Amino acid sequence: MFSQFEKLVHPYPDGIPKPPPRAFFAFLWECTRGMRGYILAMTVFTALIGAFEALLFGMLGNVVDWLSRIQPSRLWAEQKGTLTLLLALLLGSTVLVAIQSAIKQQALAGNFPMRLRWNFHRLLLSQSMGFYQDEFAGRVATKVMQTALAVRDTWMIAAEMLVFVIIYFVTLLVVLGNFDAWMLLPFLGWLALYVGALSYFVPRLGKVAQAQADARSMMTGRITDAYTNIATVKLFSHAGREARFARSAMEEFLATVHAQMRMVTGFEIVNHALSMGLILSTAGVALWLWTQGLAGVGAVAAATAMALRLNGISHWVMWEMASLFEHIGTVQDGINTLSKSLQVTDRDDAKPLAVNRGEVRFEDVSFSYGAAGEGRRVIDHLSLHIRPGEKIGLVGPSGAGKSTVVNLLLRFYDVDEGQVLIDGQDVSHVTQDSLRAQVGMVTQDTSLLHRSVRDNILYGRPDATDAQMMSAAERAEAHDFVQTLSDPKGRRAYDAHVGERGVKLSGGQRQRIAIARVMLKDAPILLLDEATSALDSEVEAAIQASLYRLMEGKTVVAIAHRLSTIAAMDRLIVMDKGRIVEEGDHRTLLAKGGLYARLWAHQSGGFLGEEADDSDTQRAA
Repeated sequence: MFSQFEKLVHPYPDGIPKPPPRAFFAFLWECTRGMRGYILAMTVFTALIGAFEALLFGMLGNVVDWLSRIQPSRLWAEQKGTLTLLLALLLGSTVLVAIQSAIKQQALAGNFPMRLRWNFHRLLLSQSMGFYQDEFAGRVATKVMQTALAVRDTWMIAAEMLVFVIIYFVTLLVVLGNFDAWMLLPFLGWLALYVGALSYFVPRLGKVAQAQADARSMMTGRITDAYTNIATVKLFSHAGREARFARSAMEEFLATVHAQMRMVTGFEIVNHALSMGLILSTAGVALWLWTQGLAGVGAVAAATAMALRLNGISHWVMWEMASLFEHIGTVQDGINTLSKSLQVTDRDDAKPLAVNRGEVRFEDVSFSYGAAGEGRRVIDHLSLHIRPGEKIGLVGPSGAGKSTVVNLLLRFYDVDEGQVLIDGQDVSHVTQDSLRAQVGMVTQDTSLLHRSVRDNILYGRPDATDAQMMSAAERAEAHDFVQTLSDPKGRRAYDAHVGERGVKLSGGQRQRIAIARVMLKDAPILLLDEATSALDSEVEAAIQASLYRLMEGKTVVAIAHRLSTIAAMDRLIVMDKGRIVEEGDHRTLLAKGGLYARLWAHQSGGFLGEEADDSDTQRAA
């Protein structure tokens, strides 16, 4: 039976998720897509259980009255039908609880948040590069995980606790009114004071909870950032500094916890005082009515039992309401990240990119990071024609815009003005996946996935055979060192895991795995951004021939600060301040005596003196 309920909600829907609305209730409602029927069913069964529990007190009060005036031998004969109905209702309530619990625990408790995580994760994978440059990776991951749980718990509390309490209390008032209208007075008085206490404490708890959720995300983000960059932390002996940096976030988080717990304690004290007042006033009114002959023993017993039951329920409601507003605060905090619109999106009529020749054109392109027209232009009215199969090198000082040209070709960002064309197709009019499938790239800062060597190389072409994968590794001069790899779990060679971001490998080994991955991809357009910078001279010389073979028949754009690595390109494009200032082959540019000649003259050991990445330079600006 459990498995049937567990299969009711599909946790991994195929539909492409869209950014949810930023309004709180609209966000919550959108999150229930595909599960609303089950949430409604759980709510209906919860309402039935609440009504049954309140009616049960009335029935038991009648039983007490029967016991006080009917001879024991006559009880079954006189009340056979009522007692049978009571027994049937008691047994039937088990079925209600079973169905309600199965919907809640089996259908929704696990599947609901997992479905949200699946959608949130896919949504964030579609976010632009600019989004991730402004966020901690750990902070984003925390928001995905905790927001999914908070949305589920918000709906669970609203559908279960609020509905149960409302139906229970309304039914309870009806039952008490049937005994005597005066019995309603203590409960109505308690309700007014209790709602007043809730209206005071709960919104304040909600504000603290929202601040707490943000502080928790920041704390997690800072801790994760230190772990992600542990080599840098140790290299500069800054473990203590990082601990203090995390501690400041911990202190901020702890301050919100203390504020929250102070209000919870105050609420606890007020709630207990109200509950004791309810019990005393209910018992007092019931006994007074009994002494006046206006209520029977059963009514006294039922009313007192209801007051005692409300004592327990009020504590439960207090904690659930505090939890509800904590979840609301978490959801509101998550909305700020999860509802951000995608900066780079496919058009509705976008088609797959078809590359037959590999011609690339930049036509009067301008671009600045941030809102269009704001800040310094990184690319300023740039026009560039790269012929099919041509191999060009981008040269220039830091901040010239070289890496930005590559980013725009990959459509990591949309241009402010102009067009980027591949074989006459505007890259903004084709699907992003098809565009990047036609481009292979090796960067200076190689990042590998914490998976096996095989998985990392096959990332270039997942459907490749092992033979094709190993052939790519051999051409990248990676096969021999891969054979020596092992990890703590005993996996060896191509099955060995490389650690987070490939930390278990040397820089040169990571670079060779990355080159093997691009070789396997075999895309018609190839981008090289300091592709061999992490390699020693001997290894670089060994794979340079392989890179040249890889470049055959491809359109190539190479960026290098070590000018000797690109001097043999068909054409060199010299950039400065987002513009093309010179172009030609190595000898021609040296003869001109311009910027390229000065850069060549200033090289020390084959490298340019300025090596900071231009995209970093512009972001700092």
